[in-house]
Amino acid sequence: MSISASLLKKLDALVLRYRYLTDELSVPEIVQDQKRFRQLSKERAQLGAVVDCYESYRQTLTTQQELLDMLSNETDSGMRTLLEEEIQIIQAKMEDLTAHIRTLLLPKDPDDECDVFLEIRAGTGGHEAAIFVGDLFRMYQKFVEKKGWHLEIMNTHEAEHGGFKEMIMKISGKEVFSWLKFESGIHRVQRIPVTESQGRIHTSACSVAVLPVLDEITEVAINTQDLRIDTYRASGSGGQHVNTTDSAVRITHIPTGVVAECQDERSQHKNKARALSLLQAKLLAKEREQQHDQQAETRRELVGSGDRSERIRTYNFPQNRITDHRIGLTLYQLQSIMEGELTSLIKVLMQEHQADQLARDQ
Repeated sequence: MSISASLLKKLDALVLRYRYLTDELSVPEIVQDQKRFRQLSKERAQLGAVVDCYESYRQTLTTQQELLDMLSNETDSGMRTLLEEEIQIIQAKMEDLTAHIRTLLLPKDPDDECDVFLEIRAGTGGHEAAIFVGDLFRMYQKFVEKKGWHLEIMNTHEAEHGGFKEMIMKISGKEVFSWLKFESGIHRVQRIPVTESQGRIHTSACSVAVLPVLDEITEVAINTQDLRIDTYRASGSGGQHVNTTDSAVRITHIPTGVVAECQDERSQHKNKARALSLLQAKLLAKEREQQHDQQAETRRELVGSGDRSERIRTYNFPQNRITDHRIGLTLYQLQSIMEGELTSLIKVLMQEHQADQLARDQ
């Protein structure tokens, strides 16, 4: 596996960008502009891993070339054997670095850095499903503690006979969504309920939805080319105050059809400024409404119907077995996973996702 010339060119450009950001972050004006400083710092941090890996690749490439030159000039059979063994080790390292660089260059999910709302709801299975909602909550709670994150319970709805019909929580910390986004779907449990006198295994299900906590929209960019501005004569009470000029302003945002108008001021310039401000507020409200609708739709898609057949994962307690049906992975570590040991399972899901992305990029 080698790095193509086009990819090397891209990597060189990233190195230059990294150095530029490093220089910019030492400029006093940038340091004083906290918003700009945070943006550049975040971008530099994201590039850091790629740049470090690429630097290791280049150093290893240099070492490889030096060893090949030595081998071509070496006549002693013993030394040639040692050099050939060293070259094999270096080539293996080159392949590992190349694979790692490709992984680091995969497009990032823009929500990976977000905090999340995690919602668990009882599906089919009645009382046992409600109990399992509580079990899943405790599993995630322990995982959150191990990761050093913060969990805040937003809402709970207790079931009549114990357990919960639903639990909603907010989880905050570093890269929370990147770790928990694969938990969305139907979680099926198979076990013998406490109330089961004949020892029969019951199957029930819960739905889990993981939603990124999106940044609140505080402003909307308006392209002046998207505006149609009409002026007209403002209506008034007549007499000496009648306005004989076209000072009233109506602004239409063509892409959305949103309209704002103002005729309170006698100055067209002031009316235009007020109308623009009103238009900004209307577009902001529209964006927030669309964001809310999008989250609601995402929630519906993630939750599904709560039917057992839509499962992504099965928790089989009698066999201490957990199976993730999306990747065909079965682990006999159910007890430890219910104690919050989710890291190994989630990492496999992450690796599978990366492999799918790499396959699509070939």
